[in-house]
Amino acid sequence: MLKKIAVLVSGGGTNLQALIDAQNSGVIKSGRIELVVSDREGAYALQRAANAGIKGIYIPKGADFEDKLIGALDDAGIDVIVLAGFLSILSESFVKHYDRKIINVHPSLIPSFCGDGFYGLKVHKAALQKGVKVSGATTHFVNEITDGGEIIMQKAVCVAEDDTPETLQRRIMEQAEWIILPLSVEKVCNEQK
Repeated sequence: MLKKIAVLVSGGGTNLQALIDAQNSGVIKSGRIELVVSDREGAYALQRAANAGIKGIYIPKGADFEDKLIGALDDAGIDVIVLAGFLSILSESFVKHYDRKIINVHPSLIPSFCGDGFYGLKVHKAALQKGVKVSGATTHFVNEITDGGEIIMQKAVCVAEDDTPETLQRRIMEQAEWIILPLSVEKVCNEQK
């Protein structure tokens, strides 16, 4: 039986698109994206979901955000949750409720350039300021520590001499995130009993 996948997003949804493409091409075959949830109204990721015929909803951030999110996930019978450019930090009680069912992709090789405050271009700026020669992406299970859960997969990407945070970000997305995120989703869906 196919596992039901929810993807949580905050922005444009490029990682969501990689997941949709992987589902369509057969990379993800043990699960199916059933729901896309955004914490930002008008996020283009919701349009990507609609274009693919996937239900998308917006839940505004507020005191009852997690209660509404749990309600939406449970109503849809979700088995696996993927954080794909989702910028809200989830509480310890939320992640424990879905223990080993939440996957995140982070744009560095954890444990480098991760944890509180490291997201988006900030990660790549820090990597370039440090002068690293190799960066990459990591998929991991989500626990109560930001970027602290068990690693599922990593993929390295070489840093070019003339990289800017933007060029490095794009190359890591194309050469690492969009490859290991779908593979990790398939792995977790396939391993769930």
